[in-house]
Amino acid sequence: MKRFLPLLLSLLAAPLGAAEWDVPVRAGAISEILAKAADGDVLRLGPGTYSENVVIDRAVTLDGQGHATIDGQGSGTVVTVTAKDAIVQGLTVIGSGSDHGEIDSGIKLTKTADRAIARDNVVKGNLYGIDIHGAKHSLVTGNVVEGRLDQRMNDRGNGVYIWNAPGAVVDGNDIRWGRDGIFVNSSRDNVFKNNLFRDLRFAVHFMYANGSEVSGNVSIGNDLGYAIMFTKNVQVIGNASLDDREHGIAFNYTNSSEIRDNYVRGAKEKCAFLYNSHKNDFSGNWFESCAIGIHFTGSDKNDILGNSFVGNRTQVKLVSTNWYEWSRDGRGNYWSDNSGFDVDGDGIADQPFRPNDSMDHVLWTQPAAKLLMGSPAVQLVRWSQSAFPALLPGGVIDSNPLMTPQMPEAGRKVKTDG
Repeated sequence: MKRFLPLLLSLLAAPLGAAEWDVPVRAGAISEILAKAADGDVLRLGPGTYSENVVIDRAVTLDGQGHATIDGQGSGTVVTVTAKDAIVQGLTVIGSGSDHGEIDSGIKLTKTADRAIARDNVVKGNLYGIDIHGAKHSLVTGNVVEGRLDQRMNDRGNGVYIWNAPGAVVDGNDIRWGRDGIFVNSSRDNVFKNNLFRDLRFAVHFMYANGSEVSGNVSIGNDLGYAIMFTKNVQVIGNASLDDREHGIAFNYTNSSEIRDNYVRGAKEKCAFLYNSHKNDFSGNWFESCAIGIHFTGSDKNDILGNSFVGNRTQVKLVSTNWYEWSRDGRGNYWSDNSGFDVDGDGIADQPFRPNDSMDHVLWTQPAAKLLMGSPAVQLVRWSQSAFPALLPGGVIDSNPLMTPQMPEAGRKVKTDG
């Protein structure tokens, strides 16, 4: 009996008498068939373009089979889902309106559309791509979302916009040419993973999204990779940021979170920026070839260890009279500019490393002083500090610096598959 119990449960859960509908290619045909369909039915669209705005108010599957286009002709949202458990798949969706107040979108999952699914669609040239507007435990996966190129970046909508949709998952999408790739406001327990972001303002940008996960994503050439704000208990793990124009990752009032095993390379300003963020596990990250490896200010009680700082013009920017220890239990971080020795061969440098000195503080607060960088006076100050560490003004000390960098899996992945 136990062998047949899962089959019995699936049969009981399946809709009785579910039908399949072939929808002819003409304006209004989808809405006409939807009015006749019942929960569990499948609407299969033919090759061609359907010029209409569609509202899915029952638990059906709308299947474009990879060859059907729905065109909203510049008015409102193209496909609106109001029913629980509805599925929108295999469609090309174009032609939304341009009203930011109404959040005109290619696909919208409303607050009554719990567990709705939007998968394997091409959503192109709409103001917003996919709007998860209160749909709890919904899934947006495998979509290609491309924004509008006829507007400035800040005038475009977001690729995927999430508002008050606990448990929503955004997985494996390719998002380009919007304002933000994923923008979240006032949601929780969301998962954003394995997405690709290009030519955007922010790849992922969220506020008030406690308990969420950002993992396995790749941001390429955006203004900023991952911006996490006013949030706690989040996981930002195993993401990559490649050649983003400002920062790779930025945390503003982000507390009690895990920022681990991320790979940031080539950010024009800062690989990482921590501002007023406390009690975070900040470990195993790789920061390479940025103007500043990490800018750290107003933050306390963070565990910062096991990271690799490789070839950044300035490894750490921190203006403070306090000392911050960036090692624990005999393990610190790797610094490519640390010329220390490891005589006993335990993988830990024999002397502590201080990535900044008083001249760095002067240069941060008085940029004109860069003209004196090569002067004998500056060299004398730096020699004095190295000989007499008590002269140092405070900042970061790594008492157990690592001798070799540790590449996270995210870095190996992007180096392998591009």
